[in-house]
This record gives sequence, C-alpha cells and structure tokens, in this order.
Amino acid sequence: MAPTLRPGKSRWRGLGQLTPWLLLVAGLLMVRLSKGAGFTDAYALLSRPFWPGSAQREWVMAATNLEDLSRLQLLEDDNRRLRALLELHQQGSAQGNVSAAVISRSPRGWWQQLQLGKGSLQGIGRSDAVLGPGGLVGRIDSVTPATARVKLLTAPGHAIGVWLPRSRRHGLLVGRGSSRLSLRFIDKDPDVRPGDLVATSPASTLLPPNVPVGVIQSVDEQAVPAPVAVVQLIAAPEAIDWVQVQTR
Repeated sequence: MAPTLRPGKSRWRGLGQLTPWLLLVAGLLMVRLSKGAGFTDAYALLSRPFWPGSAQREWVMAATNLEDLSRLQLLEDDNRRLRALLELHQQGSAQGNVSAAVISRSPRGWWQQLQLGKGSLQGIGRSDAVLGPGGLVGRIDSVTPATARVKLLTAPGHAIGVWLPRSRRHGLLVGRGSSRLSLRFIDKDPDVRPGDLVATSPASTLLPPNVPVGVIQSVDEQAVPAPVAVVQLIAAPEAIDWVQVQTR
C-alpha cells in the first residue's frame, strides 16, 4: 500500500515552496519604501577599498586651492575696478561733471553706442565729452530728459581731432568697430612711435583740450599719403558701467 502524505506535511511543503517568492516580494517592497538606501549602503561598504587614495585626494585639494585663488583674483580685480570708479566719481564731482550709469547696450552696436541713466534734467547736452576710467570714450549723441545716448570713439567712421603731446603732431582718430582705432596723420613725418600718448587736440572746439584718449600701438610708415598708427584706448569701452560727462 502506497504511503500517503499527511495534510500537515503537505501544507508545510506548499509554504516552503512559496517562501522564496514571499521573500522576493518583501525585498522589493523594502527597496520601494527605502528608495534603494540599503543597496546604496551595501555598495558603499563593498567599494570602500577602491575609493580614491592619497594621490587623488591631493588632486582634489589642489583643485580646491586653485578655485580659491581664482576667487581671490576676481575679488581683487573687482576691488581695483570699484576704486577706479570711485576716483573717477570724486574727480568728476570736484570738476562739476555728471556721473552716470550705463543702463543698456546693444550687442549689435557694442562698439558704437551705449545708453546712460541721466539726461538733460541733470545738465547733459549733445556733444558733451564722456570719460571712463583713464580717458575719453565718446561724445553725447542725443539726449532726453532722463537718458542720454553716447556715440563711442570706436564707432566705425567716428572721427575726432587729436594730437601727440610729445611730438606736438596732430591727426584724425577714426573708429573701426573694435577696441583699436586708426590715427591718420597730416604730416608725412609725424615723429610718432609706439607708446606715445594720444590726447584731444588743444585746438578742438568740440571737446575739452588735452584729455587722454589712448596709446600708440604700432605705426604703418608706408601708408599713403601719410603714416597711419593703431591706437589702443586707455578707457576700455567694452567693460564700462559708469562714466563721467563733462557738461559745457
């Protein structure tokens, strides 16, 4: 007669077969509820022997030090810029000039013009000279009661009369749409060399005389009919956010 299974043993055997599935479901529920925290901890423990050693730690420290030095350099540069603006403001106030903030610039006309946050109500008029930290940057082109538009020296075709104080030679400074301008001389032998200062002409009736403008970078002595020089402006118009307007 064949042996028969007792009902109790049959029941335990069925439960034994379901146990792995129950454990799997329970594990999935735990992962779901803990959002995988257990696996993350297990991975951290197993991968600890392979974490970066002293060499990698030194690289991280070197990168951190470089970041700190970069931040310090940026703060120093910003401090120098603010000091220059403060000095410009103090000098302008002593001379009765008007300090004005640059409120807008067009990317398409970056080298042509900028907009100031003061206008005729503050005494600014058309053709007034506009100075940045270091020298002349342009002239007032148009004015409203609350704003003023500046035509930069770098605007293509914008020309003003200048001279070289060292050699006392005169020329015409012409904008080229960049930070460097062309200086066209009248004399065939202007006695010019790199490093010479360029200033507004003492004979000018449109601009204040002897205002610093730029420095000679190079000279083309073969140009016809007279030599032509490249001038770098002292006041960088691409980075200006405050100016002084010399009202007349």
